[in-house]
Amino acid sequence: MPIVVLFIIFVIGLLIAIPVSITLGITSVLPSIFDPSFTVGAKYLIRAMFGGLDSFPLLAVPMFVLSGIIMAKGGISKKIFNIFAYFLGNLTAGMPCAVIVTCLFYGAISGSGPATVAAVGSMTIPVLISLGYDKVFSTAIVAVAGGLGVIIPPSIPFIMYGMASGSSVSDLFLAGIVPGLLIGALLIGFSIFYCKQHGEDKERIHQEVSQLHAKGFWNVLKESFLALLSPVIILGCIYSGVASPTEAAVISVFYALIVSLFVYKSITIRDIWGILVESIKTFTPILFILATSTAFSRVLTLMQVPQTVSEFILSNFSNPVLILLVINVFLLLVGMVMDTTPAILILTPILLPIIEGIGMNPIQFGVIMVVNLAIGFVTPPIGVNLFVASSLTDVPVMQIAKKAMPMIGLFLLALLLITFVPSISLLFL
Repeated sequence: MPIVVLFIIFVIGLLIAIPVSITLGITSVLPSIFDPSFTVGAKYLIRAMFGGLDSFPLLAVPMFVLSGIIMAKGGISKKIFNIFAYFLGNLTAGMPCAVIVTCLFYGAISGSGPATVAAVGSMTIPVLISLGYDKVFSTAIVAVAGGLGVIIPPSIPFIMYGMASGSSVSDLFLAGIVPGLLIGALLIGFSIFYCKQHGEDKERIHQEVSQLHAKGFWNVLKESFLALLSPVIILGCIYSGVASPTEAAVISVFYALIVSLFVYKSITIRDIWGILVESIKTFTPILFILATSTAFSRVLTLMQVPQTVSEFILSNFSNPVLILLVINVFLLLVGMVMDTTPAILILTPILLPIIEGIGMNPIQFGVIMVVNLAIGFVTPPIGVNLFVASSLTDVPVMQIAKKAMPMIGLFLLALLLITFVPSISLLFL
């Protein structure tokens, strides 16, 4: 079966809204149906699907999903926001900047962009609106800053890339720190510019911040300390050698439970069942996508798709700069129409030989891929962060996307720097 026909069928399946996992499964079995001599049969594909899920690093994903939901229900994001609002609130764009920094910290807990938007946005967007900030701007800033959740470690997409490429997950986590901080700094700069252009209600903001100041610094810090400590514990366990990323994910679940149940008392024992159900509902679609994308990638390998694409690009583009630009544009387009997990699992085996052919470090490429797909979180038509943010405020998705365009432009600027300045990603390696 021709490779082009297979991809056309795959794209048609996505366009007519067939679930990604089913589309991947269908396209995986088609070559053996149309060509009986094709070496991959149904039994092989089933073994490949189960084999793809039999991975110790992969266990980190449901654990980070679970810990993120526990912390969202436990109000951890509010505790984090309060400490940053205490220090930044009275500055120009202080409250939007506090939201961005909160997204950075919460991303270091949840490892998920949409989870960061849901947890931080549900609490901070009403606060921003009550302080006189434009509703669409408030929604857009959370939707875009939520994308930092997949760049700042620990990151679920980095775990997926590590599984697909064989790269060290710990090294990928380290590589995401500076790019995440860089993008956060650019978003903070834009917020300051925006607020200087459009003005702020300083009186209302001062009243809000003065309530935090009335509590006193030590009281605010005491309330927020354990929330701020959570990413330190998670990443500290990984880089001190105490635990692997998977074991650190399990530690994060117990930490979230203990803090939420016994310290903040923001959830009860009765809430745990609902949290577990929500976690299973969140992870199950990812599980099916993982299984079928593993089978699909095996089929692509046997059809020599990675070699074909690699030879085509390397034979038509000799300049490494041009090759990287072509790959970035391709990943941006994919990010607009495909979810992060299947995109990483399908495209990594195809693009990695090209990247290695031009001498780029696979760790740096992992960061480039995740940043590209993070931009996809806030670009129509499949921008998940846009839909999550829209559900919080009832602002139409296209209005949020339009307001987010300057911030997406800064994301693209950061992407170019990450692509062509390797030290940004490899500073700590």
